[in-house]
Amino acid sequence: MKWGAILRLVLVLLLLALVLRPGWFTPVFAPLAPAGGPVIYQRSSLLSLSLSHLGLVAAASGAATLIAVTLAVLVTRPAGTAFRPLSRTITNMGQTFPPVAVLALAVPALGFGAGPTLVALFLYGLLPIFENAMTALSTLPPATIEAARGIGLNRWQRLTRVELPLAFPVILAGIRLSVVIALGTATIGSTVAARTLGEVIIAGLLTNNTAFVLQGGLIVGLFAVLIYDALSQLESRVSRRLGR
Repeated sequence: MKWGAILRLVLVLLLLALVLRPGWFTPVFAPLAPAGGPVIYQRSSLLSLSLSHLGLVAAASGAATLIAVTLAVLVTRPAGTAFRPLSRTITNMGQTFPPVAVLALAVPALGFGAGPTLVALFLYGLLPIFENAMTALSTLPPATIEAARGIGLNRWQRLTRVELPLAFPVILAGIRLSVVIALGTATIGSTVAARTLGEVIIAGLLTNNTAFVLQGGLIVGLFAVLIYDALSQLESRVSRRLGR
């Protein structure tokens, strides 16, 4: 077994232990807890918070991928080239607008809970996917496209059978970046009553309990590292299959 695989296994086991058996880490976190205060967060199940956190990220990232890739396809067609600057401006605004401000604006319309968090994560995740998809679709080998046209494929067939499969590794790199950003950003959703691992971190900040802050941050960090690694492995395999 390679060292990379061993490290991956260790991180997975550590994450599972933190989520399923947090009591095992009481001696580790105890020095960081206030005197007489709780060491391990127990107001909610860490497993349920983790699943809710991942669910929000998956939903927002899935929607962002669908919209961003569709928009990239449209602006890389001859008829949509004129809308490319506008599309870039819109997706850039989603990235530069602070997620906290999005939450503040979304709460009056959507109420407290998961809704505002999904909107913030969706807007924040558009730019990396859109830019990668647009770059990938704009830089495909002309000879390959001409060959596809020469064997009689129509525009839809060229897009689905040739262009998107060839562009997929680069698009996946954008999705990977977007998902990792969303994993960290989702923690702020707990400020508007969304169930995320930010609940643990915020509880620690409010009670001056560094053990809670470290516990929540460590779980989020491990999720980010492992998901990033998994998507990187998938990207490498797809690239090898395509001969890149």
